[in-house]
Amino acid sequence: MQPIKTLRTVLETLADAEHYLFTLSDLQGAVPALGTGAFKTLICRAEKDGILTRICRGLYLYPKANYQRGLLLYHAAARLRASELCYISLESALSDAGSISQIPINWITLMTSGRSGIIPCGIYGHIEYIHTKRRAESLTGDLTYDTRCHLWRASVRLALMDMKLTRRSTDLIEREAGHEPV
Repeated sequence: MQPIKTLRTVLETLADAEHYLFTLSDLQGAVPALGTGAFKTLICRAEKDGILTRICRGLYLYPKANYQRGLLLYHAAARLRASELCYISLESALSDAGSISQIPINWITLMTSGRSGIIPCGIYGHIEYIHTKRRAESLTGDLTYDTRCHLWRASVRLALMDMKLTRRSTDLIEREAGHEPV
C-alpha cells in the first residue's frame, strides 16, 4: 500500500474527538519503514491533500475528526508540554472565572516549568507559555484538573499571584468581583 494511503487509513482508524492532534513521532509510527526524507515528503503531501493541517511546528490536526473547535488551543498546549508542569493561568484563568473585563480571543496563557515562549498556531491563535519555578507540590491546593482542556487550571487566587509574579498588567481585573490582586 502507498504510504499516503497507509497514513490516511491509520488516521481514519485512530482519530476521534479526543485524539485528533498528532506529533511527528505519532505520524512516523504509522509509516515506520520510511526514511527521514521520504517521511518529510509524505507529511508535505498529506498537508497539500488536506489529510493533515499543520497547527504549529511538529503538531498536526486531522481535520476530519469530530473535535470541539473551542478547545483546540488547549489540547495543543497540553500535547506540546506533556512532559512539563503546565497549567491554565493568568488572563485565561481569570477570564474563564469572570474576574477580568476582557476575554482573550484565540490566545491562551499558561504557566509552565518549561521555557517561556509564544507558539503561533496559524488561524487557530497563539499559545503563550510563561516559565514558573514553582513545583507542583506547592500548588496542589490551587490547581484542579480540567478534563475538557486536558490541562490543570489555576484557582483565581493562584492566577492573581501569577499575574503579580510575572508583572503583567492587572488593569483589567474586576475589582468589584472581590478579587483584589495579591
